[in-house]
Amino acid sequence: MGRLRWLVAGLLLLSGSVGAQQFKVLVAAIPNQYHHDYIPVAKPQFEALARQHYFALTWAWNTQAFDQDLAQYDAIVLLNTPATELSVTQREKFQQYVRNGGGVVAVHKAFAIRRGDWDWYDRLIGRSFRTHPYLQTAMVDVVNRDFPATAGLPQRWLWSDEWYEYDPPYSDDLVTLLTVDERSYDPTLIWPGQVAKGMGKEHPVAWYHRFEGGRVFATALGHQAEAYNDPRYLEHLYGGIYWAATGKGEGKPPAP
Repeated sequence: MGRLRWLVAGLLLLSGSVGAQQFKVLVAAIPNQYHHDYIPVAKPQFEALARQHYFALTWAWNTQAFDQDLAQYDAIVLLNTPATELSVTQREKFQQYVRNGGGVVAVHKAFAIRRGDWDWYDRLIGRSFRTHPYLQTAMVDVVNRDFPATAGLPQRWLWSDEWYEYDPPYSDDLVTLLTVDERSYDPTLIWPGQVAKGMGKEHPVAWYHRFEGGRVFATALGHQAEAYNDPRYLEHLYGGIYWAATGKGEGKPPAP
């Protein structure tokens, strides 16, 4: 009997030493017309990230999660899901979440909405979506490595995606992390009757900023389902989630 008590005490001590998970993340992945086949690929990869990096994960297939207390989450990932999907009441709760210091990760379709659908949300993202040409392969360049979402990426890498174009930024506090080299694809290659012309030398595809008390990381990468099996892309995503949830890892390392 005494030996059993010692064993139980040892197990309790061991479980206590693990500690609480780092943070809690809500992933909103709501199927829509053009973005749904990525979900069965992305979900197990996000679950694996949560196990690997020891954070709590809630996966949402619809907007009902936004009816609950959002304060329990350190970051909300809008995975190919624009927040314009939310009801009026849910939008108010989401706004309050951001203003209370919550983190937001906006991925690809999350900011492909018509300008003016929700002005506050456009400013949260930092730029308004304009258009995109056909999906093509292009060269992506890291322009800021002092951030978790780019720390492990190669300086220049080959990627295939929809290269979003945007209107001018809403503020000058956006920090660009990645750009796409328009010389490596055809920005004008688009559906008949539509026009795309590119953005020139400075064509951002990932950035971050602080907005009304919250932290916002945005990446235009992530259209294809196959992207969610790519280790580089997953590292890019997790770096953005980590910063949005904690505010840590930003800036140059201290001098030796």
